[in-house]
Amino acid sequence: MDDATGFQSIPPTTLADVLGREQVMDIGIRPLWASVPRVAGPAFTVRCPPGDNLMLHAAIYRAEPGSVIVVQAGDVDYAVAGGNVCAVAQRRGIAAFVVDGVIRDLAEVREMGFPVFARGVIPVPGVKSAVGPLNRPVRCGGVDVESGDVVVADEEGIVVVPRARQERVLLDARAKSAKEAGESLDMWEAAHRARVDRILEDNGFEG
Repeated sequence: MDDATGFQSIPPTTLADVLGREQVMDIGIRPLWASVPRVAGPAFTVRCPPGDNLMLHAAIYRAEPGSVIVVQAGDVDYAVAGGNVCAVAQRRGIAAFVVDGVIRDLAEVREMGFPVFARGVIPVPGVKSAVGPLNRPVRCGGVDVESGDVVVADEEGIVVVPRARQERVLLDARAKSAKEAGESLDMWEAAHRARVDRILEDNGFEG
């Protein structure tokens, strides 16, 4: 499935339930400004060595509109992007950056409303010298990401849907969402309490 728009309405919490922990990035990679909107798009993958940001800067001119640029940075000592790079990416239709590393110019990024998920900020920029291939497998936030995997991210976290499983995952996630939407809190509480009490009883709890 080339179109990732179907995932825009699916929260990462639901996708995490369907996919499991291994497809969820670690908590160090987080939205860098409050109330960031949910983003969903195909991954355009980038790898940068320590202290260098050239290939991310190249990627913003090569990724298709709607892409989520996913970056395996080499360190957290040098920023891989700043305000102008984010502004150009936004203007070119890039949906978001997901960076296992850091950026700078956060105030500018926040003001323009460009979604960036990263480990933090640092004012020191990297250099531009290391040429490497784009759209090769990367590891970001503890998850292996390949070009075309769907990345869904919001304030709840970042989930990677493998490209080969997208149709099945979307169907399962929609079914789960529909079931939950039709369940009242009273129904949920009754089922939840019964489950908790059964587990307690099975394990010899008294009280």
